[in-house]
Parts: sequence; C-alpha cells; structure tokens
Amino acid sequence: MDMEQSQRPLLARINWYWILQGLGWGTVTAFVLLVNGPFLEKPGAVLTCILDGVSGLLLTDLWHRYMKLRGWNSRRADWRQLAVAIFILGPLQLACVTVIARTLVGVADGGSWLPMLFLFWSGIMAAWQVSYMAATALRRANRFEAEALRLDVLAKEAELKALQAQVNPHFFFNSLNSVRALIFENQQSAAQMIDQLATLMRYTLASSYADTVPLKEEMEAVQSYLAIEKIRFEERLRVAIDIAGGMDTVAIPPMAVQTLVENAVKYGVEQSSVGTEIRISASHANGRALIEVANRGALARLGSTRVGLANARKRLLHAKGGNASLELVERDGWVHATLAFPLP
Repeated sequence: MDMEQSQRPLLARINWYWILQGLGWGTVTAFVLLVNGPFLEKPGAVLTCILDGVSGLLLTDLWHRYMKLRGWNSRRADWRQLAVAIFILGPLQLACVTVIARTLVGVADGGSWLPMLFLFWSGIMAAWQVSYMAATALRRANRFEAEALRLDVLAKEAELKALQAQVNPHFFFNSLNSVRALIFENQQSAAQMIDQLATLMRYTLASSYADTVPLKEEMEAVQSYLAIEKIRFEERLRVAIDIAGGMDTVAIPPMAVQTLVENAVKYGVEQSSVGTEIRISASHANGRALIEVANRGALARLGSTRVGLANARKRLLHAKGGNASLELVERDGWVHATLAFPLP
C-alpha cells in the first residue's frame, strides 16, 4: 500500500481537505478580525476572533466526518445537507461564538446583534456546504472518468487477446493441412515440416503474451512458415526478402507480417499453376516504418471477407495507434499489402 501511495502523483498525495479547510477558515477569521478592528483593543478580543474561526473549523470537520460515516459524501448532491448547514450548523456556530465572546470579552448588551450574526454564520456554513458538495462532485466525476478509462483499457486488451486467438487456429490449420498433404508422399519432407511447425508453435505461444515483438523475431517465424510451404510448393514458391538496416528491432504486432505472407501464399502461389514470387521488404522514411508483402495476382481473388487482413489491421491499430495503416492495392499485376506506422 505504501508503495502504491509513493507511485501516485504528488498532487494526488496531498491532503487537500485540510489545506482548503485551513485556507477557508483562515480567511473567515481574517474577515472577522477586520470587521471587529475598532474593538480589538479590548482584552481577549483577538483571541475571541481566532476561536470563532477554530470553532467553525471544528464544527464543519465533525459534520464532514459524519457525512463520510453515513456515506453521504459519495452520493449525488443532496440539498437537504444545505438545509442542515443553514439551520443547524449556523445556529451551533452562533452559539459557540456567543459563549466565547461572553466568556473572554464579557459582551452583555441584550443580544441585539444576534440576528445579524445568525445570518452571517448561516451564510458561511451554507457557502462551506456548497463548496464541499462541489468538491465531492468533482472527485466523483474524476473517479468515474478514471474507472471508464480503466475499463476501456481492459476492453481493448481483451479484444486484442481475442484477435490474437483468432490468428493462431487459422494459421495452424493451414500448416497442418500442408503436413497432411505430404505425410503419405514424402515422410522426410513431412518430418522437416513438423520441425518448422514446432518452431512456429513456440514463437506463437511466446508472442501471444506480448502486444508487440521485434521485426527480427517475426521474420524468423515467417521464414519457418515459408520453409514449410516451400516443401509443399517446391519451385512454385519463390521468395525475395529485403530488410533495411535498423528495422530488425522495430516493434510490430505478433503474426502481423505472417498473416500477410500467408495471404500471399494462399491467393498468389496456390491460385497459379506456375507459382509466383513473394517479395517481403521493410524500410523506414520520414519517421515512418513501411513493411510490404507483394505477390503476383489480383484483388478479385481475395474473396469478400478478408478476415485475416481485417484482424491484422485491428491488431496494428491497437499496438500503434490511429496513425498506423494496412493498405491493400493492386498495381501492375502485383498485389501489395503494406503496413505503415510512425516510429518512436
């Protein structure tokens, strides 16, 4: 608990209640001293004015503690509390002031000043109550906002985990289908494919607990995947990789590039009788990272749902913010899938 307290901002650790109580009642005391200036030469007059402020502070603090005990300070503004301040705290303060004045100064003029003092002290108590209700309302609003932000973060984390969970089964089902295609034809190739799949499984399990991974680790997983598909498609699958210097450590959502590569294999290599080249490049310019996966083909072949791409786009926005993008375009017989996001 002490550690949590020390981690809070300084302004949040300050006890503003007592600071404001001191400032408020100090101001009231100064005003009482100013109003009674001509009479301050009397013995006990200054002490009387000071004790007037002290009694007001003690009364409002007792009222504050009672409201906390009953839980009234955590509810919406209840104007019945204002009535208590005017018709109970005001008269009680007046009684304290009267006793103090008659004890220390010896005032005994018949009490002609009592109605005026009643209005004054009831007004002071009403002002204190309104200020207190405004402060508690602001605190509740801040607490609700903080809770809403916390829930929003939790919701985004849950959505991200759900999106990552969608990636893994889809990817492994495709990989297992590749293994199945070879297991009765070439056992050695099937064994190599299983080894690569095991490497991918380790990466996927490890990265499922992270929002981002270095591009270098992602590319190692991509190359394991391509090794699996190379066994399956042989010469029909050709790969060119160009990673610019300094890009290895750039953080990206796990399985983001893998999803684009898998998409290129499915709709590029599989759809062509002669296969196609898949080009993977990563570069940076003007403070932005660009990662592109390109394959020969047409957008019309991608189908209508594009679930994997939509998934990758959402995970990219979660990890990199609204300035990130995933664009899919067809140009000169090539389909280009491009991840773009600002570098830190």
